[in-house]
Amino acid sequence: MIFKEKRIIHKVLESLFKTYSERVPDVKKITSGLIEHKVIEKQDDIINDHIAFRTLGVKYLGIQSLEKIFIHHGYVKRDYYNFDKKKLNAYWYSHPKKNMPRIFISELRVNDLSTKTRNIIKKYTSQLKYDPVKNLNLNSYNKIIEFLSKPLWELPYLKDYNDLLDESEYASWVIYNRYYLNHYTISVHDLPKNYNNLENFNKLLINKMNIRLNDSGGIIKTSNDGLLRQSSSVANQIMAKFSNNETKLISGSYVEFAERKILPKYSGISLKNIEAFHRRDGFEASNADKIFESTFTTQTEK
Repeated sequence: MIFKEKRIIHKVLESLFKTYSERVPDVKKITSGLIEHKVIEKQDDIINDHIAFRTLGVKYLGIQSLEKIFIHHGYVKRDYYNFDKKKLNAYWYSHPKKNMPRIFISELRVNDLSTKTRNIIKKYTSQLKYDPVKNLNLNSYNKIIEFLSKPLWELPYLKDYNDLLDESEYASWVIYNRYYLNHYTISVHDLPKNYNNLENFNKLLINKMNIRLNDSGGIIKTSNDGLLRQSSSVANQIMAKFSNNETKLISGSYVEFAERKILPKYSGISLKNIEAFHRRDGFEASNADKIFESTFTTQTEK
């Protein structure tokens, strides 16, 4: 993700992507594979459809806190999504500038969980006495990156992580990974003709790059209107160090792949004249529900 125009938000997004790509081996593996098979020439040829963050819905945190960073820099809050079984809320955000990735922020409804799980989460998050974004200098690139890179609470104990894992794998992911980028998304429809659909693109990932794909709900998750199609890799695992120097192999982040089809009312427009607004926008709760599981043990431990 390299932007010609270096505004603060561009530099923030670049820094987030740099840390993410260093932590998620599949990112460079996929980019190298696409270059090798002459789909792209360099990373910059990939259009980033969206990036996603996970948060905890507790006092001072959650969506209402994190979204302030992006709204301050021109992003507009869009649709709400509810994930009933996973006990999650989510919103997505768009930016008026061309080729700016959408932002997807979800939060765990902590109060909907068991008393035991709530207490574990609050054991860590209660260390915060105010909204950490409220007093953040949002016009300082360095301050924003410092905030997104540092822990907001103490390193968790392995037992706490495992107890959270039993009830909410989302909760266990956030309690350790915090505000690390959960995933970035390759805009498949913007790739060259032979690979601008998920069928061909996924075959390349599986057969030529040995990338494992999340098969929850099928390899390709399709919206009810058939216009938004998504796939994702299975999260790369990381050796995590917990308090008391205990370690465990846990889920890190992953890569998503999105294909946005042209809206029916624009079907008569020549492909060379098609722009982003001609395509299906937003998200689909049923798709996202299965994409979340890219970090779940049902996928990583197969």
